[in-house]
Amino acid sequence: MEQKKSIGIIGSGSWATAITKIVHENNQRVNWYIREPQIIDHIKAHSNNPSYMSSVSFNLDRLNISNDINEVVRESDILIFVVPSAFLKIWLEPLSEPLINKFVVTAIKGIIPVDNITIAEFFNNYYDVPYANIGVISGPSHAEEVALSRLSYLTISCKNEQTAAEVASYLESYYIKTILSTDIYGTEYSAVLKNIYAIATGIAHGLGYGDNFLAVLVSNAQFEIKQFLNKTYPDKRETSLSAYLGDLLVTCYSQFSRNRLFGTMIGKGYSVKSAMLEMNMIAEGYYASHCIYEINQRFGIDMPISQAVYNILYEGIAPSVEMKILTDKLH
Repeated sequence: MEQKKSIGIIGSGSWATAITKIVHENNQRVNWYIREPQIIDHIKAHSNNPSYMSSVSFNLDRLNISNDINEVVRESDILIFVVPSAFLKIWLEPLSEPLINKFVVTAIKGIIPVDNITIAEFFNNYYDVPYANIGVISGPSHAEEVALSRLSYLTISCKNEQTAAEVASYLESYYIKTILSTDIYGTEYSAVLKNIYAIATGIAHGLGYGDNFLAVLVSNAQFEIKQFLNKTYPDKRETSLSAYLGDLLVTCYSQFSRNRLFGTMIGKGYSVKSAMLEMNMIAEGYYASHCIYEINQRFGIDMPISQAVYNILYEGIAPSVEMKILTDKLH
């Protein structure tokens, strides 16, 4: 992959808006696929996304915004997908352009429901994109701090480190530093799992558990991530690094974490449906909890925190009861 490729962004949520901010500041022109014509009209009139990160002002001379996904795919060499994992298939329904010759980057921190596969696996299985042409953008970072141009770190994972460095060159700036990785599998699954543990942290917080317990909960969550990765896809990885532990910490503790907020609402007595309606955002950990539960039926990994979240969200067990049981399983 060479420098100065054309970039396309697929998605219009908070993280998509933040990534578009980063990329369009660094490059001459960016193609941006947004499904809703009214959002496109607003951005063209007011230079900001009315629904997400409205404080971010865009240079319209550097944006080609379209509600035609095929146009954006056709005109872009590198495609960054930033849509909720549960709705990725719906977003791609109008797509007729092939992806096999594109470089596909996923900034989606979720997993495909029912299929129970990561986004990289999805593009490989469904669109024949070779793993050598797939990259992963992970944290630790939240869109809100990127919107404020606060110093943030992004982990860029590709099969080849030189390719990761080239992708990183489109994202680096005075407030964005990049970390390179070749662990696509570990980076993706860490991003999936940390959302489940952020929900657990939120549930505990909503129930009134204090910082002492939360520290134990998060340290056990890190152990579960390590166990899962080692059992499902052994590799030489250090799970104390930012892509793993750092992303877990920011998602569990940050005021901007939608998964922690979702968990807090569940802990306070909200139903899943009412919590989602009030948030008006997608908590990826909700879908991830079910997917990881099903995947783990094959492996039998001891994951008491992940299991507890599943029991609360899908089996209807009272949060207070399930968390009390969980307290005796932590170490």
